Amino acid sequence: MKLKSIREMDFCYLKTNKGIILKDLIICEPNVIDDDRGYFMESWNQKKFNDITGQNINFCQDNHSRSFYGVLRGLHYQLNPFPQEKLVRCTKGYIFDVVVDIRRNSPTYGDWGGIKLSEKNKKQLWIPKGFAHGFLTLSEIAEVQYKTNSFWNKKYERSIRWDDEDLRIDWFMETDLKKPILSDKDASAANFKEAEKRGDIF
Repeated sequence: MKLKSIREMDFCYLKTNKGIILKDLIICEPNVIDDDRGYFMESWNQKKFNDITGQNINFCQDNHSRSFYGVLRGLHYQLNPFPQEKLVRCTKGYIFDVVVDIRRNSPTYGDWGGIKLSEKNKKQLWIPKGFAHGFLTLSEIAEVQYKTNSFWNKKYERSIRWDDEDLRIDWFMETDLKKPILSDKDASAANFKEAEKRGDIF
């Protein structure tokens, strides 16, 4: 579902695994100007982005990761009062980017959505608070960059297992990969019901 087009950027919504539109998760697709020299695009414009989200977004931190094929990072989020909202893009290679709705009172609570982000399609995904986030690297190398509106806070950082039996995320729909490469932290993450029981959700 197309949301709006503002000159240098097109916007639409992400859908869940059940086909339900998540109106808080916005896919941003820049209009790229190509010529024989290369290309030019506007990757970020605060005024236009605030017009689309209806919020006053002020980013304070940029993060950049480099991952090899099969690396899975996530599912990560930060609790109140320091939730991190993110604008994510892949600037080298490609990834399968996944979000999970962990807002207890949401009609899509526990549902997930995924999108391929790549250096070729140049799409970006806006992830507001109340969602856990992760990605699987599907190219030999992938570099992911994202803006956040809150600083990293170890005390409030949380993780949910990538292979949670209740979430049933289909990470491998576009690959023959069977088992990802994980950090120790992600390998020992809580499952969704454990996080729910502890109150580690929104």
